[in-house]
Amino acid sequence: MTNQILVVDPLERQDILRSLASEVRVRILEHLTRQGPRNVNQVAEELDLPQSTVSSNIQILVDAGLVQTRSEKGRKGSQKICLSTFTELLIAFKERPPAQVSNAIEVSMPLGLYTRCEVSAPCGLCSSEGIIGLLDVPDTFLDPDRMRAGLLWFTRGFVEYQFPNNAKLAGTAVQAFELSMELSSEVPGTSKDWPSDITVAINGHEIDTWTSPGDFGDKRGKFTPDWWKLAGSQYGDLKQWRLTAEGTFRDGVRVSDCSLGDLELNDHRSIRVRVGVKEDARHPGGLNIFGRGFGNHDQDITLRLIRA
Repeated sequence: MTNQILVVDPLERQDILRSLASEVRVRILEHLTRQGPRNVNQVAEELDLPQSTVSSNIQILVDAGLVQTRSEKGRKGSQKICLSTFTELLIAFKERPPAQVSNAIEVSMPLGLYTRCEVSAPCGLCSSEGIIGLLDVPDTFLDPDRMRAGLLWFTRGFVEYQFPNNAKLAGTAVQAFELSMELSSEVPGTSKDWPSDITVAINGHEIDTWTSPGDFGDKRGKFTPDWWKLAGSQYGDLKQWRLTAEGTFRDGVRVSDCSLGDLELNDHRSIRVRVGVKEDARHPGGLNIFGRGFGNHDQDITLRLIRA
C-alpha cells in the first residue's frame, strides 16, 4: 500500500474525530493499516472480537471515509474485503488569523426565541434530541419547548425576533449593522433545484429578498444529528447582511438602498428581525433556518452592531 496521509482539521472534520472516539474502531483501523485487506470474519478472529461488533464499527469507519470496502469472490459466494484508506492520520489546525479585540456588540438569538410568528404547513420544529410538538401543525410554533429548537421550517409566513439594542443601552454610536444565519428552501423530501424568495426585514424595513436555490439534502450537515433522516433538509447557505450609510450588502455585494440610518436605531430600545416567505413571493419555496446543532455552521441567528 502506498503511503496515504490524511491531514484533519478538527474544527472542520468532527465526523472523523467521532469515528475515532472508540478503542475498538482504533484497533480495527490500526489492524487494517498494518495487516492489509481483510474480510470481516478475519478481523473479528484476529482481534478476538464478535463479528457483529466488527461489522458495525467498520461501517462507522466507512461512513467517515477511513475504510473502504470491495466485494470479492469467496468459497461460499462473495465476501466484503475491508482496507484502510490512509496509512497516516495527522491532526492539524489550519492557520487562522489571530483573534483580535472586536469593536462589535454581538448577540446570538436561539431559533426558538421568536416573539411573533405566522406560518403555514408543511412546517415544524426540532431540537438536537428530536421533534418538538406536532409536525405540520402551525400552532406547534407556540409550544414552550420551541426554546430548544435548532431547526425550524415552514412554507409561507414569517418568524420575528426581538434583539436588545445594546448600542443604545451603552450609549455608543453605530457605524455598521451585521446579521447572519444559515438558510435554505423547504420542500417535502429534498431538491437542490427548488428556488425560494426569502425576505429579511429590520425594524419594519425590508432590507433584502434572497432567492435560495434549493433545499440541500445531498449529504449530512456537519452538525446535523444522526437521528435526523438523510432524505430531508441537511444544511443551508450561511448568508450575511451588512448595513452601512451606503446601503445593504449581502455577502459583500450591494443589494438594496436601505441604509443604516433607515433603521433608526437611536429611536428603538430593541431591534426587530423578521425572516419569511411572503404570500406574493415569485418563488414561494418555503424556508429552513438552521441553528446550533444543525447544518454546516454551529451558530444561531447572530446580530452585530459595529461601534463607530
